[in-house]
Amino acid sequence: MVAWGLSAVVFMMGASSPMHSLMPAYRARLLLTGILFAAGGTAVVYSPLGQRSGGHINPAVSLTFWMLGKMGGRDLALYSAAQFLGGLTGAGLVELLWGGWAASVNAGVTMPAPWISPTGAAGVEFMITGSLLCVILYFVSHPKLHRWTGFAAGVWVAFLVFAEAPVTGTSLNPARSLGPAVVTDTYRDLWVYFLGPLGGAAAVAFLWKPAVAAGVRSVFCAKLFHTDRYACHLADCRFAGRHPLGDGATRKEDLP
Repeated sequence: MVAWGLSAVVFMMGASSPMHSLMPAYRARLLLTGILFAAGGTAVVYSPLGQRSGGHINPAVSLTFWMLGKMGGRDLALYSAAQFLGGLTGAGLVELLWGGWAASVNAGVTMPAPWISPTGAAGVEFMITGSLLCVILYFVSHPKLHRWTGFAAGVWVAFLVFAEAPVTGTSLNPARSLGPAVVTDTYRDLWVYFLGPLGGAAAVAFLWKPAVAAGVRSVFCAKLFHTDRYACHLADCRFAGRHPLGDGATRKEDLP
């Protein structure tokens, strides 16, 4: 996802890209960048590998599901390690494949705009990541909507990139920001992209948890797309062995 998404940034925004002449309007290129970036994440969710793992990609997403009791601590640690390693690998591939084009956009490093303080940028990342987790949790809390979680999250991410990228770069994901920061040796304000997204995710989980405990909401599975094609290894899966969403079967009598 990081290799694909950063490649979209390089191709749409790189100094030597023909897209500057083909699509002179910056906002139009930004919208297309958001659509391409989000499409990579959506494709991962619905891919065979994403169906096995749950397609989190993002430590903030995994943190939320762990706080809601839908992932074990060992899973959270391993998922986070894999996500950060994937971010580093993806950013390295982008620098290797795109060369000078990648350098012209600093390999997609996320940095606050000059007119906003780092603290303000962290607050913005807090809010936009929180909004993304609200979308995800809403969809995974409704059996008939669960299968559309990846699409809904993708649409929202594309909009956020279009609307917010000029402010903070629309990270939403510490692993996405760490990769290009390490590859380009650019660590200024990197803390913004850890504290903001993880804080936003934790806040949403904290606010959502009482509703889950009271039975008002029920997060059915930590997978963003659950089917009966693969056994579910995640904690407290309400779908496992009962009403697989892959074939559209959802019965009222199966619901908790």
